[in-house]
Amino acid sequence: ANTALFARILARTAGVDSVLELGANIGANLLALERLLPGCGLSAIEINEKAAAEAKRAVPAAEIMRQSLLDFAPQRQWRLVFTKGVLIHIDPDMLPTVYETMHRASSRYILLAEYYSPQPAEVPYRGHARKLFKRDFAGEMLDRFAGLELLDYGFAYRRDANFRQDDITWFLMEKR
Repeated sequence: ANTALFARILARTAGVDSVLELGANIGANLLALERLLPGCGLSAIEINEKAAAEAKRAVPAAEIMRQSLLDFAPQRQWRLVFTKGVLIHIDPDMLPTVYETMHRASSRYILLAEYYSPQPAEVPYRGHARKLFKRDFAGEMLDRFAGLELLDYGFAYRRDANFRQDDITWFLMEKR
């Protein structure tokens, strides 16, 4: 399912030779990207030690940086920078920091694959409050950065018989 999703998204890109994922968990997205972009420089930020180790086992060639994305200060740029199911767990007050980091780290493309809501909404998450938020993450980034343009968007549905994902909406943006 991840390979199919990223194939669809990458069809609208060109020259993606380096990728940074913020919040890689166990590396499932990196594994799909490794299949689709052989030889691509894959990097990721992951705060959880066990998940970072699993991501490194899944994609040995990937550079896995174990730290919080809130503390990450990129020293270089990647052609594509993305999150998938990560921004929804960031405190809304910290989103501007993450947006700035993503914009600074990207040399061309930014991908957000998250739960979408036209209005910010908090959703109970596994019995906890203030752990999951839906909003128009892409719209906020487009409003924040003048040179950022929406290139494509789509929806992945949990009931898709062939390529099941969570109910996420993805937005591919390009720096112009």
